[in-house]
Amino acid sequence: MTPDSSVQMHLPEAASAPAGSQLRERRRPWGSRSRAHSDARGAPHTPRAAALAAALALILVAQLGARPATAAELQPFQASYLWYWHGAPVALSQIQLQHRSDDTWVYRSTTHPRGIGRLYPMRPVLSSVMRVTPQDVEPLHFVATGSGRRHDADVTFDWDSGRATGTYEGAKIDMPIHPGVQDDMSVQIAMLAQLVQGHMPDQVMEINKNVVREYDYVRAGEEMLHTALGPLQTVIYISSHPGSPRTTRFWCAPSLGYIPVQVQQKRLNAVEWTMRIRSLQSQP
Repeated sequence: MTPDSSVQMHLPEAASAPAGSQLRERRRPWGSRSRAHSDARGAPHTPRAAALAAALALILVAQLGARPATAAELQPFQASYLWYWHGAPVALSQIQLQHRSDDTWVYRSTTHPRGIGRLYPMRPVLSSVMRVTPQDVEPLHFVATGSGRRHDADVTFDWDSGRATGTYEGAKIDMPIHPGVQDDMSVQIAMLAQLVQGHMPDQVMEINKNVVREYDYVRAGEEMLHTALGPLQTVIYISSHPGSPRTTRFWCAPSLGYIPVQVQQKRLNAVEWTMRIRSLQSQP
């Protein structure tokens, strides 16, 4: 999930997550665009599932341990996260990783409103088809629907020609790409690849309309959290985009392979939304 998204792992703006965040004014499942929007009266819009984005991929760590994240080692899984706005539950996001064939995987997130979130029509669905190899994670096709044309996306990544084309949040794109560039969902898997190899992800690059934006990550301490899975010791990571007033914090549980069990976005010192893990299970 990225921070400035104006968006699950057990889990996004500073992660595009829990999905409009990810960490900027975008959409994220939770999310790298991971922030819940609000209207002129301050009422929440259903968070973009993308905000979970950066956090979502970390969930796989629990199944991979400290081994390289190659396609052969990834395991299909399903998880759910509950989103809170001003302390009230407003949406439930479900994420799923499926193995298609060889080195091709599909990562999908769906979000449905809860409580006062039902007052708003958004039902964001995000999916990314990607190629996962021992060397890199390459997004192939990213699609976002369910939040209105202004927030939808359909982007194809052609790595042979080095270009990304399609539409992204109402903007037509045709731009050059280079290794390391990700979409709202594939960024989570790319982060995982670094974590399972023992590397602290210090920066990620994501497409945002017709530009590529960079997000910084730093470790910010440890904390014991009481979760739906029981009490868990966590390590806190903070994501931010240079110049943005928003930051996204990820509470990752080492005992679960660094799966994010809570994600929270702030604008300066004010909490905009919080996402908390509800369930996690392997898939056949």
